[in-house]
Amino acid sequence: MENEEIIFIDELEEKQSIKEENNKTVKTKKQKKKKSLKKWIVTFGLLDVIAVVCLFLMYGPFPYFRNLWVTSALTTATHEYFAYIFFDAEEVQKIMANNVVIEGNDSSKEEDIEFSGEDTGVYESIYEEQILKRDEGNDLYKVIDIEGDGYKGHMLVVYDPSRIDLVQAPNLKYGGKQLAKLLELNDGIAGINASGFNYSKETGYIPNGIVIMDNEIVWGADKEPAKTGGIIGFTNDNKLILTKSTAQEALDMGIRDAVTFGPFLVVNGVPSEFKGNGGYGIAPRTAIGQRRDGIVLMLVIDGRRPGHSLGVDMVELTNVLLKYGAYNAANLDGGGSSSIVVEGEILSVAGGWGYTGERYIPNAIIIK
Repeated sequence: MENEEIIFIDELEEKQSIKEENNKTVKTKKQKKKKSLKKWIVTFGLLDVIAVVCLFLMYGPFPYFRNLWVTSALTTATHEYFAYIFFDAEEVQKIMANNVVIEGNDSSKEEDIEFSGEDTGVYESIYEEQILKRDEGNDLYKVIDIEGDGYKGHMLVVYDPSRIDLVQAPNLKYGGKQLAKLLELNDGIAGINASGFNYSKETGYIPNGIVIMDNEIVWGADKEPAKTGGIIGFTNDNKLILTKSTAQEALDMGIRDAVTFGPFLVVNGVPSEFKGNGGYGIAPRTAIGQRRDGIVLMLVIDGRRPGHSLGVDMVELTNVLLKYGAYNAANLDGGGSSSIVVEGEILSVAGGWGYTGERYIPNAIIIK
């Protein structure tokens, strides 16, 4: 009888244990469901907040964000469709009309450039000191690190513009070259990317517009002057000329090396006017300028690299060049092409979509 009672009690305890275990399992499942439900609620809540913020930024009373969104999308060329996520074609056109660069019609005056560039030891600003105070043992060039609100970059300061040359990738029909390789092929010391280009499997890397090398027109002899920007090149007297002339007119002016791009940012000491952000959005940038004392400024701003540098618009690009005394300056090809290499070291490479590392380009402005 005792044994039966013990067995009965054991069975009850076992049943109770199973019941408690089942209750725990049910409770755990309920807790997991509650946690999962909370996660989904939080997730959807965040998405709602993001959606509301996006809608406010795009359609709210402040035009800065929608201007930035549309102009940055359109300047990528390959991702223009981003501009039309929030706006129709008519609204995009209106936004672009409110963000433009208004260039002057004058060509740069060669006679205004008087070579000196001497370090007197007296500086009007920290920027002037950075330019004129040369690195010990290097009278040819120096590199200045550039940093601003949300961007970083490098400026190659060239003291002897006679050492500047425009070089082109061999066999362009079959492919361009990366900047580091272009420097290697041409015994270059340092350089930046130059003109824009069109690429296809059939044609390779074909420069946009006019290219003049060693006093000869090598591309675009029949091209009309650019609507924005124009010819950017050095004369036989090593002076940077910005002009909206034809290729032949540029040759007649004594231009030895040049590409077509733009917009022009500073001409004869006068900066272009800007509506909004200038219409090109925020992106990696390459620009070239010359001071009145003949010193050449080659500027590359990194971009599309969150946490490091997003890039600049045309307004800020112009401001940087003006700080360092640019008397004439123009924008060169930017975006994923923007790069600067000094003595084999790649200092700046833009971030981008669908590629990593240096982009293949048709030509470059280098110092030899």
